[in-house]
This record gives sequence, C-alpha cells and structure tokens, in this order.
Amino acid sequence: MTSFSELGSPSPGSTAWRALLALAVVFVLLATTGWTAVRSHRGAPDALSASISAWRHGSLGGRALPDPYGSPRALGRWFDSLTKAQTDRLVRRYPLAVGNLNGAPVDLRFRANRVALTQARSDERKRMHDARLTPMGHSDATRRMNRYQDLLGRGRQILSFDPSGAGRAAEVFGDLAHANRVSIVVPGVDTDILTFQKSGRPYTATVGMAHALYENERADAPDTKTAVIAWADYTSPAGIGMDAATGKLAAQGAVRLRALVDALPALSRVSLMCHSYGSVVCGVAARDLPPKVTDIAVAGSPGMRADHVSDLGTSARVWAMRDSGDWIGDIPHLEVGGLGHGADPVSSGFGARLLSADGADGHAGYFEPGTTSLDNFARVGIGAVQSVSCGNGDDCTAGLR
Repeated sequence: MTSFSELGSPSPGSTAWRALLALAVVFVLLATTGWTAVRSHRGAPDALSASISAWRHGSLGGRALPDPYGSPRALGRWFDSLTKAQTDRLVRRYPLAVGNLNGAPVDLRFRANRVALTQARSDERKRMHDARLTPMGHSDATRRMNRYQDLLGRGRQILSFDPSGAGRAAEVFGDLAHANRVSIVVPGVDTDILTFQKSGRPYTATVGMAHALYENERADAPDTKTAVIAWADYTSPAGIGMDAATGKLAAQGAVRLRALVDALPALSRVSLMCHSYGSVVCGVAARDLPPKVTDIAVAGSPGMRADHVSDLGTSARVWAMRDSGDWIGDIPHLEVGGLGHGADPVSSGFGARLLSADGADGHAGYFEPGTTSLDNFARVGIGAVQSVSCGNGDDCTAGLR
C-alpha cells in the first residue's frame, strides 16, 4: 500500500505525484459538487440493540441465556437442546435477537425474522398516519412498510433483518442448512433495506443478483446442493463520497461477514461474490476467513486494500473481472493516507485470476442473466473452476485441479 512517507518528495512529473493529484481532484470534486449522498437516519431507537440487550438480561427455565456473540457452534448446540415450546418462547420474546444470531438454526432465524418484520410493518403503518411527520417522513414510512410487506412474501427466507437506521437484511435462496456449496453476494455502495431489491433493473440489486446466481448455479449443477445468500447485512457507503473512499465501513462489514461465514455449515464450501465496494469488504475480511472459503471473486472492484493477492493473506483462489465499459476502471487505483483501496485487482501485477465479463454492460451489469460474467460467478460457486471463461487472454485456470 502506498503512504505519504513512501512517496517522499515526488517530482511533478512522477507517476506517484500524478496519481496523488488525480485522487485529490476526485475528492475535492466529491466534497464540493454535492455528489456525496447523505444517508438518512430516522433517529428511532435501535431495535436490534434493544432486543440483544433484553436477551442478555433474559432467562429460560430459570437459567441465563447464552452470550449472543458466543461461538456459533456452542450456540447451535444450546439451541439443539431446547424443546419446540422453548424455541417458540424465544422467538416471541426476542425476535430480532434470534433472527440475527449466528449459530441459531436457520429455519428458526427465518421464523424469528418473520415475526420481527411483521412488527416493523405494523410500526411503519402507524408512522404513515403520524401528523407530526413531514411529507418526506410519510414517504419514508410508506416505502419501508411496502418493503417489509415484500420481505414477508410467501417462501422468502430472511436470514437477518435490522430496521434500525437505513436498515440491513440478508436473504437465502436454496437450502442453506444442507448445502454443500454456498455463495455469498456482497454488494457495494447505496445498499440498504430500501435498495435491497428493485422492481426496475432487478439484477442491479442484491436480491436480484443472488437470485440470478442461484438459478444459474442450479442450471449448471442440478445435482449439487447449493445455496446463495443475498448479503446486505453491513452498513455500506452512501453515494460515491468519503465513506466509499476509505476502509472504515469495509472493516466493520468484514467483521460481520466473517461472523456469517463462521456460522455456515462446517462441511460446506463457500465462495464470496463481491461487487464494487463489496470487494473492499471481502479484501479486508480475507485474512481471517476460515479454510471453508475456497474462492473470492470480485467484479467492478475499486481495490481490495492490498497491492498483491499475497497481501490478502488467504488460501482462497482470488478471481477478478471488469467490463470494458465499467467507469470504475477510471478511478485512481492506489491508497494514500487512508484514501483509496490499493492496486487494481484486474491489473497484471495484482496476481488475481482474470475472468471474462462479456455482456456485463457497465458497472452494474455483472449479474444479468445471459452474461458471461454471471456464468463465471456460477461456475466458481459450484466449484467448476476449470470451465470458467478467462479474460484478457489470461490463463486463469492454470494449476487448477
């Protein structure tokens, strides 16, 4: 990674100096032209924290409840020891806590999150008729109520849900509890509860990305037990601003991503499919991911906060792709004083295996059905890595077995 001290006193014509100036211009523009979006915070109490706090002070059968942030395996064993009546009681009392506990049985999490979503929908219906709200507040309440209604749709499997702030969620496609292959879609900027799915251009939103990937994986390997997680369970940057240019939110997201992976079935093989700023999250998380993560594939990446694949500290195969029309290729790929995310993952010096992104059509098109980019994601996800389509003439399958 490049730092100010490493730049020394560069001459005005040096590559480092030109890159530094380019980066400075980008962020001056971002700060002065209004490109930076401001995330809306409702100011409501943090419902998830309140539920976790209640859990910490709660009991069952006269005994204290276990640490909600304890080992997923220990939590899993504890839940396995309970009767149905006891788990029903926990779901009623602490729906948000249970619905977000890594280690709780996935079916129980799905059920708990339906309870939490039902309550959140009721709360937003009340807000819709609150005379104290501004028109913008009424609009926000209406949009949230409609989103919660969508998430309560028949057959939806909501693995995590947090209505606080801009909102977070994760959804499962497939049978996660018994999957041999699990793919996790990690999205980029401007991802929250309202943008989790989109009716227009659905494959540019997390739910559409994950659903398209799941259908492609099933078509490619119908006999493989696969599951895909649409993971919008971290606070992403709002707009192309300072948060998007630094690693703070990526570091926080990486902690949550590692916790999710640790809770997945021990025998499953996991692949991370990371788009845009999501690739920064995956890069920060990589060093501490367990061996069950076999592959990390990034698309439209601004960088992974590393200069080389070896700096990621992971045994997973690292794949990268970028469409020729993706604007992300025009940003300065470096890190200076905490701004920027390091080397370009599709550059020859980074060391990733290059995948073709044919058909992707820009920054948001990598998961569009019928594209080579989606086909490549699916083949990585099912472990058919020898059949991927390489990009830029790269021999990306060299040395694979």
